[in-house]
Amino acid sequence: MRVRDQRGVVYPSPVVILSIIAVAMAAVAFFATQGSEPTEREITPIAREEASPSPSATPEADETTEPAEPEKTKKPKPAVERSAVYVEVYNNSSISGLAAEAGASASDVGWQVVGTDNWYGTVPATTVYYPAGLKREGELLALDLGVDRTMPAVGVMKPDRLTLILTAPLS
Repeated sequence: MRVRDQRGVVYPSPVVILSIIAVAMAAVAFFATQGSEPTEREITPIAREEASPSPSATPEADETTEPAEPEKTKKPKPAVERSAVYVEVYNNSSISGLAAEAGASASDVGWQVVGTDNWYGTVPATTVYYPAGLKREGELLALDLGVDRTMPAVGVMKPDRLTLILTAPLS
């Protein structure tokens, strides 16, 4: 007769198995990416490029080559002429005279305010709306008056002017 002992086969716990699998996957990933180029690039500021010596042409260069074209420089955009831009100011709050007050402030800094009225609709915050082609002017008006929000013109807004809709007094 055979005597049975208390020893048996012990299987590893699930944590040990998962740890072994994780180490094996990390090893595969390490060897799979070995030797690939780094995804980062060195970015050189323009000032450092200009300070570094550029290679000069050799005197033996063929004289029939054409001279290099001068680099094209970006011309600065012309300054916004505030008095040439029409602005309409609307009050979308319960504060009486708010549009007239903001219109006077815009006129004081040079904008051509052509009308003030009440706005009927829902606007979440005081906003300068600009039509296509007047984005720079809209951003400048917002900067002049301390308005944080600018958006493209929508709906019934006129395509030749900026529209300022107030929901609170200007700060």
